[in-house]
Amino acid sequence: MTRPYPAFSVIAKPIGPVCNLDCSYCFYLEKDKLYSNETDFRMSDEVLESFIRQKIEGHEVPQVNFIWQGGEPTLLGFDFFKRVVDLQKIHADGKTIENGFQTNGVLLDDNWCQFFKDNNFLIGLSIDGPEDIHNHYRRFKGGQPSFGKVMSAIEVLKKHSVEFNTLTVIQHHNSQYPMETYSFLKEVGSGFMQFIPIVEQIASSEDASCRYLVSPHTMEGAQVSDWSVDADQFGKFLCSIFDEWVRNDVGQYYVQMFDEALSSWMGLASGVCIFSEECGGALAIEHNGDLYSCDHFVYPENRLGNIMDNPMGALINSSQQQKFGRDKLTTLPQYCLDCEVRFACNGECPKNRISRTPNNEKGLNYLCSGYRSYFNHIAPYMRFMTSQLEQQLPPANVMAWAHEKDRGFPGLQPGRNDLCPCGSGEKFKKCCL
Repeated sequence: MTRPYPAFSVIAKPIGPVCNLDCSYCFYLEKDKLYSNETDFRMSDEVLESFIRQKIEGHEVPQVNFIWQGGEPTLLGFDFFKRVVDLQKIHADGKTIENGFQTNGVLLDDNWCQFFKDNNFLIGLSIDGPEDIHNHYRRFKGGQPSFGKVMSAIEVLKKHSVEFNTLTVIQHHNSQYPMETYSFLKEVGSGFMQFIPIVEQIASSEDASCRYLVSPHTMEGAQVSDWSVDADQFGKFLCSIFDEWVRNDVGQYYVQMFDEALSSWMGLASGVCIFSEECGGALAIEHNGDLYSCDHFVYPENRLGNIMDNPMGALINSSQQQKFGRDKLTTLPQYCLDCEVRFACNGECPKNRISRTPNNEKGLNYLCSGYRSYFNHIAPYMRFMTSQLEQQLPPANVMAWAHEKDRGFPGLQPGRNDLCPCGSGEKFKKCCL
């Protein structure tokens, strides 16, 4: 008996892996190898309409969210997305339709941004930090830097009052500059930030299904790429930004990683798949209608089928996809099951479970040490914000509390053997003192 998904996410790749940038760390550019006999990666009108219709029909909730990605979706031209909006209106059947659009921004102009504004698109703009940091990996195919074009995109988005988030890939280079990256994103007007760690394995030799970036299932004969973020450095990156945010920016700037942590401390289900107990409800569709288990598992073994041959709902609720979703929980090593912050992490994304535990169990997340230090670091503040919300008080009160904590809670004057005011349950002398 399979469990149906009343709502699900499908990242649409309407131009496949085709992109006008050649970012050194991009895991998707080489997916053209899966379609080596094709020269046109543009999603046909037939596949597009079938995808839109089936996705809307498959939702048992009143709002349906579409996510358009690539490659680089702007290469299709905005007439393609005018057609998207027209088809969504035809098949909406009374449901509210929302669109997210992830872009490198280099082609955005007044026409694009007016279209986004008129049709209420939410834009996810990729930018990795200030100029020297961003250009370290994000360049055009001829090697030219892309920063100037991205900054122009931000200006034209603002000009047309288009809502946008920033998507910042955390890699080996920019992970060493947390405050420079965070301060820059605030300066350019990013009110909502996503920090996305990159971890990729490189094969010892090219194979038939990929070039060099191998499946997460590959445990032998591969090494972590030199652009991947170091686990401990990733933890330091998050902690550094959190320390600034929790003292000065709560309620003004939103960081997805911090929002999700607060949900976990409140006992709520995660809104992003990487921190959910199970996954399987966030898939990827290629330009030709091929449906894959996940954006990070676009490999032959994770192809579910084609929506032109089999209904999307049947593929999503197939035994193969059900097992994929359950495996996230059932394959956790005992080291993770015993972890004090498992409730917040849940082993993170299976894509990154390429390490071994201290007891030599397979399946430990490569970023484990970084996440563990980060979640333990933020725990007192998360407990305080949770208590504020339970009392129907603003969680932004944590900023004043954090400054009091820095001073050792002088107004409360707890004794060394009293319980710590931070709510940890530990004695003051073993905690915030």
